[in-house]
Amino acid sequence: MENRAEKNYGRVFDLMDNYVAKYDLPDVLANKVNGEYIKYSAKAFQENANAISHGLVKLGINKNDKVAVISPNRPEWNFIDLGVQQIGGVLVPMYPTITIEDYKFIFKDAGVKIIFVANEDLYKKVNLAIKDIEGIEAVFTFDEVENARNWNEVKKLGSEGKQTDLDKLKEAVSTDDLLTLIYTSGTTGNPKGVMLSHGNVMSNVENVIAMIPVSEGEKALSFLPLCHIYERTVLYIYMRLGVAIYYAESMDTIIVNINEVKPHTFTSVPRLLEKVYDKIVSKGMEQKGLKKKIFFWAVNLGLKYDPMQNMGFLYDLQLKVARKLIFSKWKAALGGNIKVISSGSAALQPRLLRIFWAAGIPISEGYGLTETSPVLTTSCVDPINLQIGTVGVVIPSVEIKIAEDGEILAKGPNIMKGYYNRPDLTAEVIDKDGWFHTGDIGEFRDGKYLKITDRKKEIFKTSGGKYVAPQGIENKLKESLFIEQAVVVGEGQKFPSAIVALNFEAVRAFCEENEINYTTDAEMIMNKKVIDKIEEEVKIINKNIAQYEQVKKIRLLPQLMTIEGGELTPTLKLKRKAIGAKYEKLIGSMYE
Repeated sequence: MENRAEKNYGRVFDLMDNYVAKYDLPDVLANKVNGEYIKYSAKAFQENANAISHGLVKLGINKNDKVAVISPNRPEWNFIDLGVQQIGGVLVPMYPTITIEDYKFIFKDAGVKIIFVANEDLYKKVNLAIKDIEGIEAVFTFDEVENARNWNEVKKLGSEGKQTDLDKLKEAVSTDDLLTLIYTSGTTGNPKGVMLSHGNVMSNVENVIAMIPVSEGEKALSFLPLCHIYERTVLYIYMRLGVAIYYAESMDTIIVNINEVKPHTFTSVPRLLEKVYDKIVSKGMEQKGLKKKIFFWAVNLGLKYDPMQNMGFLYDLQLKVARKLIFSKWKAALGGNIKVISSGSAALQPRLLRIFWAAGIPISEGYGLTETSPVLTTSCVDPINLQIGTVGVVIPSVEIKIAEDGEILAKGPNIMKGYYNRPDLTAEVIDKDGWFHTGDIGEFRDGKYLKITDRKKEIFKTSGGKYVAPQGIENKLKESLFIEQAVVVGEGQKFPSAIVALNFEAVRAFCEENEINYTTDAEMIMNKKVIDKIEEEVKIINKNIAQYEQVKKIRLLPQLMTIEGGELTPTLKLKRKAIGAKYEKLIGSMYE
């Protein structure tokens, strides 16, 4: 089934002409190489993209042919993206972290012809994956790799000899043509290829820009993967607004890069914001005497804040003092220029929204899926229009309704064309009336703010016949400074339990304070005082949860759950089935 855009939103590559004509900034794209930021102007961006378009045509790539890119964020990624689009090709972006088996499946399913990879490690991984696959014509690397063809070869080919009539090829691309195939990892089974058209994504760009309070010449830091539609659509929004895009070196250098770039905006996921907050609180715990008291007075004040409420004269006066003494340092640590942080991909704990807003760091929380290009709802920070605990209001051109069983259904020009090669799966999620079934359970608050309560498939039933929605409980558990990750289980059992991965930094500090000796993290989590502390934290959290949802038993993990360990998807969602299988004995021990 297809959901075709009623309005002609144009093609994504149309943004480029506007970028050059209106905003020829010297640093529309920048990334750090050998300690120095290499910057590209809008004109240089266009020249590189055009050279790629010409080169791909000479290599025999035609309209609708598939080109894969596997790389962390860097300008070359953007050059390939726009270069492929302009000739009507279809970009197939992939996570650098997925398995060789997943690469094999995607290359075959999509019918990929050419692959671009970032470095030597990915080049080796891809060569193993393509060994028995026919139809792949070339693999190019961005870095110089011995015996590998380099992407500059494509650029050079495009710059030499007779040029293709690029304008003619661009004219042949319509708003309804396929822009990209994005394979969602899912939590079970093979990845599904989400078909997004130019119109799908451009409708999202045009209907979200009014809610992003940044403007020409300002800077954005980018570190979430471009192979996910969330960061990619946001980058197109930056292009639309004339914002300079700087890439972080890695997830480990984000704070350093923020202080170098001093961005006005960036997108994040809740896990990262949780880590930033926990690090700040850990620093506060290291303070002594009056300094420590003032720090936690400010934090407790901030945890009561609501940007939509009149907090009263006395509160406002206290907040002014707290901002001057404490929160000003938080703002400085994030570069000092932040106008908005956009958070998506999972539910954000309400306390984080309160505390960051109190600190003068506005967070906009949104909701959407790969299949929806991705934004369905978002909060607005200027003018303020949000409700804590919800994911904002429905964006223009999108319709949302709640089905009888509580599932969120969506309709609009941003809904995917379907799953590639899988009309059966498409029919399962897009009904005959064109409504896309999100698989999320939710409700409207005050008639306009959407609240996500859980994933439809994740709700389980205890032996007492009570339905338990694990996601909300897990988010509550993660409010503890000592708990980094939690998985609530209990299908068919008398009560819910949880396996817990700790914030090891905070627990080590607790051990030091309480003179608890250990040699490894595995030994530390077996210590009775540590177990008692975590159980005490869980008891505090249980007080705010319905009796039948309360976590009665826990088991601690000696390490965090990871993508590499098979417990998380590339977007850091829990792979519940894999976790259940991996920790079957541990989970079973809670019900013996």
